[in-house]
Amino acid sequence: MIELVAFLGNHGREYARNRHNAGWLFADAVPFLGGLSWQKKCKGRCAALDADRIASAAGTAAAADAPKRIHFIMPETYMNLSGDSVHEAASFFKIPADRVLVVHDELEIPLGTASFKFSGGLGGHNGLRSMKARFGTADFWRLRIGIGRPNHADIAAWVLSDFSKSEAAVLEEEFPPIADAFALALLKGPETLLPEWNKKKLA
Repeated sequence: MIELVAFLGNHGREYARNRHNAGWLFADAVPFLGGLSWQKKCKGRCAALDADRIASAAGTAAAADAPKRIHFIMPETYMNLSGDSVHEAASFFKIPADRVLVVHDELEIPLGTASFKFSGGLGGHNGLRSMKARFGTADFWRLRIGIGRPNHADIAAWVLSDFSKSEAAVLEEEFPPIADAFALALLKGPETLLPEWNKKKLA
C-alpha cells in the first residue's frame, strides 16, 4: 500500500507549465488535494490526508490494510535532486521505498496516455535517477503521465518547454480519470489497477 506520494517537478514560475512539471500540474487537478495545508519541510512542500477523506471523495471504502494517513510531497530541489527531498520525507515518516508512489512526466508513452508501474528502468528521467540514487533501489511505484518524444534530439529543451494549448486541452481531458484511478491506487493499492493501467489511453 502507498504511504507517500511524490509529485515531481521544477520549482519556479518559469517552469510551471513545462512538460517536466506534468506531475505538479496533475496534483493541482486532483479534487481531494484541493485545500490541503502544505508546509515547508524535507526540502519541499509536505501535506497529509486521512484515507477516510479520500474514500469519501472517491465514493468507495479503503482496503483493510490501507494506511490511515497518506503523506504527499512536492520536492523543491529541482528535478535532478528530487530524491534528496523524497528520501528525507520517507526517512522522517519511516516509509520504505516500495510504499512510495512517484508521479512524473514520461517520454516513453504518448500524450493522452498514463501508466502505473512498479520498479523497472528509469527511461533517462533525472528525477527517477535521483530517487534510485538516494533510496538505493528502483523498487518504488510510478504514475507515469505521457508527454511523448519530440521529433528532434534535444530532449532537455523538450521537457523544459511548455505544453501547447492543444496539449494542455489533452491534459484537461485525461486528468479526471487519472485522478479517479489515483484515488483507488491509494485506497486499494496500485497493483489492483494492473494490467488495465499498464498503458491506458485516455485522450
